[in-house]
Amino acid sequence: MNVLFLCTGNSCRSILAEATFNHFAPSGWKAVSAGSRPTGEVHPRSLLILNREGISTAGCASKSWDDLPVKPDIVITVCASAAGEECPAYLGKVMRAHWGVEDPAHATGTDSEIDAAFETAYRILRARIEAFLALPLSELQSNPLELKKALDQISAITPSV
Repeated sequence: MNVLFLCTGNSCRSILAEATFNHFAPSGWKAVSAGSRPTGEVHPRSLLILNREGISTAGCASKSWDDLPVKPDIVITVCASAAGEECPAYLGKVMRAHWGVEDPAHATGTDSEIDAAFETAYRILRARIEAFLALPLSELQSNPLELKKALDQISAITPSV
């Protein structure tokens, strides 16, 4: 099963999600990430967090959804559309879920405040990915309605950071 984490710029949240998912995913599950309008570079703070957590950043790159190496089975958007950020709509026929997370690339303030925004985004995404991977995936693969319901419920997970 291929999971696409999608946002607009593909420089922070979707990169964090892709690398974290692939770090913890069981055999047969793989994540990719992309953006509808990619920035062309991965935000350095995203790479710092992943490295600190021991998660490989090999292959992390900001890329367009036009250049996907695989066809996704599941698309998870991570834009914070409630905050007025436009979230792209993937046009393929796939299962979709929305896990809105504030974009740390737009954080302002001191270095520690900006670092905290990246840390918050990472912790939220990691908690949601861990919840996803804790599901009975082999059972849910044959029950798309239950999988969709579970993915939608996961969107409400917000750990205290």
